[in-house]
Amino acid sequence: MNPYAFLAIAILSEVFGSSMLKVSNGFKRLFPSIGVVIGMGLAFYCLSLSLITIPLGTAYAIWSGIGTALTALVGVIVYKESFNLKKFLGLVLIIGGVVVLKLSSEGTS
Repeated sequence: MNPYAFLAIAILSEVFGSSMLKVSNGFKRLFPSIGVVIGMGLAFYCLSLSLITIPLGTAYAIWSGIGTALTALVGVIVYKESFNLKKFLGLVLIIGGVVVLKLSSEGTS
């Protein structure tokens, strides 16, 4: 399987696990708590598989940057958290940083 496919699964699993943290009520609710464990476990497993090929700095920057941006969007869309210009600019900067790191790593392995 393509290492970037593993990285994509890791990102989506981490976003799922983080979203379940919100509704787990401090791990007091069983099913959301199980969702956290499954989501984070799958995220780290797939991240480790992607690291076989993708350099650590690149993989982690993509995983954490896109994961942060997607988790923030889940917060806005699902949990009705506020969205303003500062949050938008922060997400743009995160995604921009990931793109720059990805571009800087191409051709170096």
